Amino acid sequence: MESSQSRITNRNSERRWVLAFAAIVMAVTTLPYLFGYAAQTDDWRFTGFVFGVGDGNNYIAKMNSGMAGGWLFYTPYSAYPQRGVVAYEAYILLGKLAAPPGAHEQLAALFHLFRVAAGFAMILATYDFLSLFVENVRWRRWGLSLAVLGGGLGWCLLPWAQRLVELPLEFYSPEAFGFFMVYGYPHLALARALLLWGMVVYLRTLGGDQRGLFDKDGAITGLLWLFLGLLQPLTVVTAWVVVCVHLGLAAVMQFYRRWRSEKPDWDSWRRYARRALWAAAVSSPIVIYTTVAFYSDDFHRAWTQQMTMSSPPVVDYLVAYGLALPFAILGGLRLLREERWRSLLTVAWVLALPFLAYAPHTMQRRLPEGAWVAMAALMMAAFSYLSNTAYKRLSLVLVLMYPSTVILLGLGFLVSAKPSLPVFRPAAEVRAFDWLSANSSAHEVVLASPLTGNALPAWAAVRVMIGHGPESVGESELRPRVAAFYLDGTLSAERQALLDEFNVRYIFYGPLERGLATSQGGEPWLPAVGDGLEIIYQEGEYAIYEVISRR
Repeated sequence: MESSQSRITNRNSERRWVLAFAAIVMAVTTLPYLFGYAAQTDDWRFTGFVFGVGDGNNYIAKMNSGMAGGWLFYTPYSAYPQRGVVAYEAYILLGKLAAPPGAHEQLAALFHLFRVAAGFAMILATYDFLSLFVENVRWRRWGLSLAVLGGGLGWCLLPWAQRLVELPLEFYSPEAFGFFMVYGYPHLALARALLLWGMVVYLRTLGGDQRGLFDKDGAITGLLWLFLGLLQPLTVVTAWVVVCVHLGLAAVMQFYRRWRSEKPDWDSWRRYARRALWAAAVSSPIVIYTTVAFYSDDFHRAWTQQMTMSSPPVVDYLVAYGLALPFAILGGLRLLREERWRSLLTVAWVLALPFLAYAPHTMQRRLPEGAWVAMAALMMAAFSYLSNTAYKRLSLVLVLMYPSTVILLGLGFLVSAKPSLPVFRPAAEVRAFDWLSANSSAHEVVLASPLTGNALPAWAAVRVMIGHGPESVGESELRPRVAAFYLDGTLSAERQALLDEFNVRYIFYGPLERGLATSQGGEPWLPAVGDGLEIIYQEGEYAIYEVISRR
């Protein structure tokens, strides 16, 4: 029988292995960013991101608003009046650790420190969760590797990418797997860590005879999910759904035991239900607040309605999970035969996946969060009973789940090696951004092209009319009006109407703005000093005009 000292030694050894694995993963995922900074030239500046640059600029913009003194979230990607809400607080608080000069570099560094820390947390939480279901250490490590670095078979479809309506799921959906989170979405990585640690506490073995109303583990689970809600409120709803399905499946198992003339364990079921109620009650305030804040305000309601993340067709999920699903089913059947309370949760999570993915909600794709980890646990539960020969054969099958991650990492190195938009920005443009940051008040409205508008708030704490599709309310109506503003031949009255409607203080004028006119087959508008404008900055192809009436 294994001694207590031996178990402690084994646990310490396992923790060291997990920490080493996390350190390697986070170091490798940091290399493309370091390459990007090394590739900067006198003419190009690195944004700090090698993929999802539009979202990356958005996160830095939120940090920038925190550096400028903000505590509540106001999107800088809309000029419409709005009310501050408690959201994205992690980025806003991080921004308070930076200060000019060199603010953007500091903010990018803080972002990646957050990414590394969140990646460590996600990897540790994933291992803790898998440890509940997989006793074999070898397969537990495989499960961690799959949950963090694994993907689907979408890489097989890349030769026909131009014919696809959408890229394979693992190439754009952080929730579908895990690698995207540690690669570039720290708030989602930390959210998954809190989700999984909450599940670990929820599944703790029931204590002695607890007849009172209070459940300590339920309250702890609720607190973890309350903090989760500050990062991703919708994931709290996912946690509630999974727990409800778990309790429902456990109830079915009790009826099944009764049908087999065995004694059902309704006392344990009631105690888990009480724990779930405590978890829901403690974590519910942030969900209730977010729902009320975003649906009771006209601006945020409009934003919510246009921020859609619909799930792809079912075939996309089959391509993503098709190789894993048969093994997950085998693992689920084994765990169901064991009839352990905690084992039922992974089965419940995978069963809930299709209902979460196609729930009647605008953010469908966010809801299946964590299902891949549960699927990895089921797969490893099936594999842990295999012989060494079968282990070697199936290890080769598992290798097929990694090429997508290798491709994503390789693309990061490729785009970081050759400066170009949008991963890099022209240095002259960045100097104009920096000048505006140093010489304008926070939240002033700047008119610029959509591509400029996406990057500008990451350098200056200003607002733009459009620049980030989900957060730019009314973007589809505003985009042609902004394009027409920079087109020669547009009536001065139309330009003035746009400036007046959104209280525009500054007009940014560079190659991208001139490109709006040429893309329409026309000539670019040439601003005339004295026509209600005053040029306040100019360097090469970049100029900034102040609307005199806004002084």
